[in-house]
This record gives sequence, structure tokens and C-alpha cells, in this order.
Amino acid sequence: MPFNLIFTDDAARQLHDLEFHKKKKDLGKLKKVRRCLGLLQTDPKYNGLYSHKYEEKEGLRGEDVWESYVENRTPGAWRLFWFYGPGPNEITILLISPHP
Repeated sequence: MPFNLIFTDDAARQLHDLEFHKKKKDLGKLKKVRRCLGLLQTDPKYNGLYSHKYEEKEGLRGEDVWESYVENRTPGAWRLFWFYGPGPNEITILLISPHP
């Protein structure tokens, strides 16, 4: 059963910026972000996402935060930061951003 994706205000704003401030390079990023979101929704443990626990952040209520790769082997590669919940079969997207 696929997960329902919930976006924090920051994540929603980041996705909106990619969608509506269209520069040629942003269109490529947007495609990669959408692909990553689709894979995450279907299977957060999908090998190509390289999902792993991200120790430097906590969720909104102290949840374990995970990092998934939007890009790999790219300078300033983008990542998704997310956690399971708040409800069953839900994933909350915290950030969509270049790797810190």
C-alpha cells in the first residue's frame, strides 16, 4: 500500500519554487524530485533512493529523520529529508534541498 505524502510548509514552498520558477536547470531538478517522491511514496526502502537515517535532524515531534537521494555524484546534489508519520502509512517531507 503506498504511503500518503504530507509536506511541511518549507518542503511545499521548495517544491512550489521548482515548479513555478522555471529555469532550464530547475526543470531537470523538478523531474528528479518528482521521481524521488514517487519512489518514496511506493517504497521508502527502494535501493536507488539510498535512504538512511540522518542523525543531525529530528522530526516535528522528535521522530527519526531519513535522507533520500534525489541526485548522486553531482556537486550540490539534492536530497529529500523526511520521517514516518504522523499517522500510519504517512510520510512527512521536511525539506527538499541541496545536500547540506
